[in-house]
Amino acid sequence: MAYRLSLLDKSPVMSGETATAALQRTLHLAQQAEKWGYHRFWLAEHHNTEQLAGPSPEILIAWIVAQTRYIRVGSGGVMLQHYSPYKVAENFNLLASLAPGRIDLGVGKAPGGMPLSTNALQLGIDAAKKGNFADQLRLLNSWLQPVEQDGDEEILRATPQPAHAASRFLLGASEESARLAAEQGWQFVFAAHLNGDRQLLEHSLQTYSRLSDGQRALVAVQVVVADSPAEASLLTAGLKQYHVQVKGGQGVNVATLEQAERYVRQGGYTDYLIEPRTPSLIKGTAAQVHAQLQALHQHFAIDEFVIDTPINDAKARLASLESLATHHLVAA
Repeated sequence: MAYRLSLLDKSPVMSGETATAALQRTLHLAQQAEKWGYHRFWLAEHHNTEQLAGPSPEILIAWIVAQTRYIRVGSGGVMLQHYSPYKVAENFNLLASLAPGRIDLGVGKAPGGMPLSTNALQLGIDAAKKGNFADQLRLLNSWLQPVEQDGDEEILRATPQPAHAASRFLLGASEESARLAAEQGWQFVFAAHLNGDRQLLEHSLQTYSRLSDGQRALVAVQVVVADSPAEASLLTAGLKQYHVQVKGGQGVNVATLEQAERYVRQGGYTDYLIEPRTPSLIKGTAAQVHAQLQALHQHFAIDEFVIDTPINDAKARLASLESLATHHLVAA
């Protein structure tokens, strides 16, 4: 098999447990992922939710690289719309200086939460000066570029400047995102775990490859591995997804109808559409899942999959990821 496996973790808080326990499980998963042969371990960013314990991937990255040896660790991703591109560059230049050659900076366009948290995160920001997402990404890119050390204190640098800069990834699920990634010289990650439209996937990957001189994108997918197809179906029986599209605004994906309605209510939106979507999911035994990944690899020339496993049971989730990795090693 000619594809790599990486992990995306959201630090889920299980019923009745503390955030501390959830974060310890994230660390344990990163350490196990390193043993199992996963290439990257990425942390997501979510705000104002008791179900997920990771609002600041930068902090978790520093914690995890200090307690692992060689697996790459990164953000999947930093929600750039909320922050100063200069500060993001400083954070990741510092991380790359702490762990040379191991840091990934993944940047996303989604809010990572409801309008209440978005408003709080962007309190006092001048929208006109901030610019749009493409403007912010260009600024971030400029701060991440090394500047010649000539002693001129009048030049603004995002220090410290690492010997090995963080690898840069743009997360998205559109041809627009693929085009922007290619234009800025970033690697592209198609978020198929949020939008499994195969035609959109194909067009986005083709656009990125064409505009980046043949570079291949990564693809994030939802995967559940179990001992039998029936068990895999049982583990995912309650999995749902809803898409909220506000007129003139950005679409978001949420897990329940209640969350979709809350998003609309908090934003004060009146012109919107809430659509149920069938979650994009690859499930079954390890052999069945790898057969599907192999088919995607061959059809779309995907060399690396970022695995998101939406299982609420912590033990079953760990077993799923171990089985996926160990079968991959055996088959390879």
